[in-house]
Amino acid sequence: MQEDDIRSRINALVEDEHDLRQRLQAGEISTDDEHARLRQVEEQLDQCWDLLRQRRARVEAGQNPDEAAARPVDEVEKYLQ
Repeated sequence: MQEDDIRSRINALVEDEHDLRQRLQAGEISTDDEHARLRQVEEQLDQCWDLLRQRRARVEAGQNPDEAAARPVDEVEKYLQ
């Protein structure tokens, strides 16, 4: 995945996040539904940001950024634990 593709995905996920909050305020979805979906969106966002950082680190190290790969959600989410 190229950097532009990753940024586009991030923007789409942020839009999803805003849409979920608006749908909750409008009463179109329940709080439980919003929380569950928001968690998925946040996990995907974390994966995208991680991949973007990996690519940039590879460039700085003189390596091929295309060799960076998305890590599993569990790995990304528990990185600092």
